[in-house]
Amino acid sequence: MTLVIAMLLDAILGEPKALWDRAPHPAVAMGRLIGAMDKRFNTGPARRTKGVAVMLVLALGACALGIILHGLFGWIADMIICAILLAQKSLTQHVKAVGDALRLSVGDGRRTVAMVVGRDTGEMDQSAVARGAIESAAENLSDGVIAPAFWFAIGGLPGLLFYKITNTADSMIGYKTPRHLEFGWAAARLDDVVNWIPARITGLLIWALAPHTPLVTIRSEAALHRSPNAGWPEAAMAHNLNIALSGPRMYDGQLTDDPYVNPLGNQDLGPSDVDRAVRVLWQTWVAALCAALVIGFVRL
Repeated sequence: MTLVIAMLLDAILGEPKALWDRAPHPAVAMGRLIGAMDKRFNTGPARRTKGVAVMLVLALGACALGIILHGLFGWIADMIICAILLAQKSLTQHVKAVGDALRLSVGDGRRTVAMVVGRDTGEMDQSAVARGAIESAAENLSDGVIAPAFWFAIGGLPGLLFYKITNTADSMIGYKTPRHLEFGWAAARLDDVVNWIPARITGLLIWALAPHTPLVTIRSEAALHRSPNAGWPEAAMAHNLNIALSGPRMYDGQLTDDPYVNPLGNQDLGPSDVDRAVRVLWQTWVAALCAALVIGFVRL
């Protein structure tokens, strides 16, 4: 039942600003460690080999830390750290903020969505702002909620910390840029592996809330996405809301030719569609909480 309590604490408390103004969030501490390793080892020849070694050290270190903390403090440490590393309330707050800002003006929407997406936002219209927020909602539901819960359920605190350090490393160095193409290769590949099952669970949960689309359609459209995992929650969200997601977007001044998922869905999006996506986030969280309850009772 530790996971259930942690999910409830996260949903109620979120990210208390007063606390994290006084102490570094564990994810921030992980980011600083990864940044230091990037600066120290991402130089010279054999960068891919160095990146593999760094990820091995980070992964083993995270698992060891989880074992130590659990051994010292038991389920209390498990519950507190799990609640801290889940991101349901903060995710819904960030996505809702985009819809609220978009109601004020497109410029406000652009500035707010820039905090949750990595694409160019300066020329976005209302639909592009809303689409970016909804895509971020779907992908981060998997990365920030379902995947951490999944790895905690199967691996306890070591599993959770292993997942979190991997996902954080991917978000920092797992890019196909000249600097990180080789050094970040291991982080990106490992992140693909650890998110493979959670992404599909997320897609299935979202789909199950409104199963009017054949599951084979979700699967086939997910395969069109540039990410081997993000396509599942995005395709499921697109069909749940009957909107088109993914599609062309701007990165570093270049327009991509990514195909849409659910291309026949509504492409004229606005704040109300962002609000609907937030509701789906909470509905999916409830479904995940029920699954965690069942797992907890089975293990008693």
